[in-house]
Amino acid sequence: MMLQEKINNTIRDVPDFPKEGILFKDITPLFQDQPLCTEITENFVQQFQGTPIDAVVGIESRGFLFGFSLANKLGVPFVLVRKEGKLPYRKTAYKYDLEYGSAVVELQEGDVKPGWNVLIHDDLLATGGTAIAAAELVKKQGASVAGFAFVVELDFLKGKEKINTYASKVYSVVNY
Repeated sequence: MMLQEKINNTIRDVPDFPKEGILFKDITPLFQDQPLCTEITENFVQQFQGTPIDAVVGIESRGFLFGFSLANKLGVPFVLVRKEGKLPYRKTAYKYDLEYGSAVVELQEGDVKPGWNVLIHDDLLATGGTAIAAAELVKKQGASVAGFAFVVELDFLKGKEKINTYASKVYSVVNY
Protein backbone atom coordinates (compact mmCIF):
# COMPACT_ATOMS: atom_id res chain seq x y z
CA MET A 1 0.00 0.00 0.00
CA MET A 2 1.32 3.46 -0.90
CA LEU A 3 2.09 6.03 1.80
CA GLN A 4 -0.76 8.32 0.74
CA GLU A 5 -3.23 5.44 1.04
CA LYS A 6 -1.95 4.51 4.49
CA ILE A 7 -2.35 8.10 5.67
CA ASN A 8 -5.83 8.42 4.10
CA ASN A 9 -6.88 5.23 5.87
CA THR A 10 -5.55 6.50 9.22
CA ILE A 11 -6.53 10.19 9.37
CA ARG A 12 -9.86 10.75 11.11
CA ASP A 13 -12.45 13.19 9.76
CA VAL A 14 -14.17 15.21 12.50
CA PRO A 15 -17.23 17.10 11.21
CA ASP A 16 -18.12 20.55 12.55
CA PHE A 17 -14.81 21.10 14.38
CA PRO A 18 -13.68 23.65 15.50
CA LYS A 19 -16.92 25.15 14.26
CA GLU A 20 -19.95 24.13 12.22
CA GLY A 21 -19.29 23.54 8.54
CA ILE A 22 -15.60 22.61 8.90
CA LEU A 23 -14.46 19.03 8.29
CA PHE A 24 -11.37 18.74 10.51
CA LYS A 25 -8.60 16.38 9.36
CA ASP A 26 -7.33 14.84 12.62
CA ILE A 27 -3.79 13.50 12.22
CA THR A 28 -3.50 12.22 15.81
CA PRO A 29 -4.36 8.60 14.85
CA LEU A 30 -1.11 8.57 12.83
CA PHE A 31 0.85 8.64 16.08
CA GLN A 32 -0.53 5.23 17.05
CA ASP A 33 1.40 3.71 14.14
CA GLN A 34 5.15 4.11 14.71
CA PRO A 35 6.23 2.49 11.40
CA LEU A 36 3.90 4.86 9.53
CA CYS A 37 5.39 7.87 11.37
CA THR A 38 8.87 6.72 10.38
CA GLU A 39 7.74 6.34 6.77
CA ILE A 40 6.26 9.86 6.77
CA THR A 41 9.47 11.35 8.17
CA GLU A 42 11.59 9.46 5.64
CA ASN A 43 9.30 10.70 2.86
CA PHE A 44 9.90 14.31 3.92
CA VAL A 45 13.67 13.70 3.98
CA GLN A 46 13.55 12.25 0.45
CA GLN A 47 11.49 15.16 -0.86
CA PHE A 48 13.99 17.74 0.38
CA GLN A 49 17.14 15.79 -0.51
CA GLY A 50 19.58 18.20 -2.12
CA THR A 51 17.82 21.30 -0.75
CA PRO A 52 20.16 23.29 1.51
CA ILE A 53 18.49 23.34 4.93
CA ASP A 54 20.07 24.86 8.04
CA ALA A 55 17.07 24.44 10.38
CA VAL A 56 13.50 23.16 10.53
CA VAL A 57 10.84 25.45 11.97
CA GLY A 58 7.83 23.64 13.43
CA ILE A 59 4.56 25.50 13.92
CA GLU A 60 2.63 24.96 17.16
CA SER A 61 1.50 22.48 17.99
CA ARG A 62 1.12 19.62 15.56
CA GLY A 63 4.02 20.96 13.49
CA PHE A 64 6.29 20.01 16.39
CA LEU A 65 5.52 16.31 16.03
CA PHE A 66 7.01 15.51 12.63
CA GLY A 67 9.08 18.72 12.53
CA PHE A 68 11.37 17.60 15.34
CA SER A 69 11.84 14.14 13.80
CA LEU A 70 12.57 15.71 10.43
CA ALA A 71 15.15 18.12 11.86
CA ASN A 72 16.76 15.28 13.77
CA LYS A 73 16.94 13.13 10.61
CA LEU A 74 18.41 16.05 8.62
CA GLY A 75 20.94 16.77 11.39
CA VAL A 76 19.86 20.40 11.79
CA PRO A 77 18.40 22.47 14.65
CA PHE A 78 14.67 22.45 15.36
CA VAL A 79 13.06 25.84 16.04
CA LEU A 80 9.64 26.48 17.57
CA VAL A 81 7.04 28.92 16.31
CA ARG A 82 4.51 29.21 19.12
CA LYS A 83 1.30 30.98 19.96
CA GLU A 84 1.63 34.36 21.64
CA GLY A 85 2.88 34.28 25.22
CA LYS A 86 4.27 30.72 25.17
CA LEU A 87 7.98 31.44 24.61
CA PRO A 88 10.08 32.66 27.55
CA TYR A 89 12.84 34.63 25.80
CA ARG A 90 12.88 37.81 23.68
CA LYS A 91 10.72 37.20 20.66
CA THR A 92 9.36 38.56 17.41
CA ALA A 93 5.60 38.37 16.80
CA TYR A 94 3.42 38.20 13.71
CA LYS A 95 -0.38 38.62 13.63
CA TYR A 96 -2.37 36.91 10.87
CA ASP A 97 -5.84 35.74 9.89
CA LEU A 98 -7.02 32.13 9.99
CA GLU A 99 -9.90 30.56 8.09
CA TYR A 100 -11.94 30.95 11.30
CA GLY A 101 -10.42 33.89 13.22
CA SER A 102 -7.04 35.52 13.82
CA ALA A 103 -3.93 34.63 15.80
CA VAL A 104 -0.45 35.77 16.78
CA VAL A 105 2.63 33.55 16.60
CA GLU A 106 6.11 34.20 17.93
CA LEU A 107 9.70 33.13 17.30
CA GLN A 108 12.48 33.63 19.83
CA GLU A 109 15.17 36.04 18.67
CA GLY A 110 18.37 34.31 17.65
CA ASP A 111 16.84 30.85 17.20
CA VAL A 112 17.08 31.36 13.43
CA LYS A 113 20.41 32.76 12.27
CA PRO A 114 20.79 35.34 9.47
CA GLY A 115 21.57 33.68 6.17
CA TRP A 116 20.07 30.32 7.09
CA ASN A 117 17.84 28.35 4.75
CA VAL A 118 14.85 27.22 6.80
CA LEU A 119 12.33 24.48 6.10
CA ILE A 120 8.93 25.30 7.61
CA HIS A 121 6.78 22.37 8.72
CA ASP A 122 3.20 22.09 9.90
CA ASP A 123 0.69 19.26 9.93
CA LEU A 124 -1.78 20.90 7.57
CA LEU A 125 -1.87 23.57 4.88
CA ALA A 126 -5.28 25.24 4.63
CA THR A 127 -5.47 28.94 3.70
CA GLY A 128 -1.74 29.46 4.21
CA GLY A 129 -2.06 32.06 6.97
CA THR A 130 -0.04 30.23 9.59
CA ALA A 131 2.65 29.21 7.09
CA ILE A 132 2.92 32.83 5.89
CA ALA A 133 3.23 34.00 9.51
CA ALA A 134 6.08 31.54 10.11
CA ALA A 135 7.77 32.62 6.86
CA GLU A 136 7.53 36.28 7.85
CA LEU A 137 9.10 35.49 11.23
CA VAL A 138 11.94 33.62 9.50
CA LYS A 139 12.51 36.60 7.17
CA LYS A 140 12.54 39.01 10.14
CA GLN A 141 15.48 36.97 11.50
CA GLY A 142 17.39 37.54 8.24
CA ALA A 143 16.93 33.98 6.96
CA SER A 144 15.34 32.51 3.83
CA VAL A 145 12.57 29.96 3.46
CA ALA A 146 14.00 26.86 1.75
CA GLY A 147 10.60 25.20 1.51
CA PHE A 148 7.43 24.08 3.23
CA ALA A 149 6.48 20.55 4.30
CA PHE A 150 2.98 19.45 5.31
CA VAL A 151 1.38 16.10 6.06
CA VAL A 152 -2.00 17.26 4.66
CA GLU A 153 -3.00 19.96 2.18
CA LEU A 154 -6.57 21.14 1.61
CA ASP A 155 -6.28 22.08 -2.07
CA PHE A 156 -9.66 23.83 -2.30
CA LEU A 157 -8.48 26.55 0.14
CA LYS A 158 -5.58 27.46 -2.21
CA GLY A 159 -2.99 28.01 0.53
CA LYS A 160 -0.18 26.76 -1.70
CA GLU A 161 -0.77 29.63 -4.13
CA LYS A 162 -0.25 32.11 -1.29
CA ILE A 163 2.95 30.61 0.11
CA ASN A 164 4.65 30.02 -3.26
CA THR A 165 5.98 33.58 -3.04
CA TYR A 166 8.18 32.51 -0.09
CA ALA A 167 9.59 29.29 -1.57
CA SER A 168 9.06 27.31 -4.74
CA LYS A 169 9.34 23.97 -2.91
CA VAL A 170 6.00 23.23 -1.20
CA TYR A 171 5.39 19.57 -0.44
CA SER A 172 2.37 17.83 1.06
CA VAL A 173 2.20 14.08 1.56
CA VAL A 174 -1.58 13.91 0.99
CA ASN A 175 -3.95 16.32 -0.67
CA TYR A 176 -7.71 16.73 -0.27
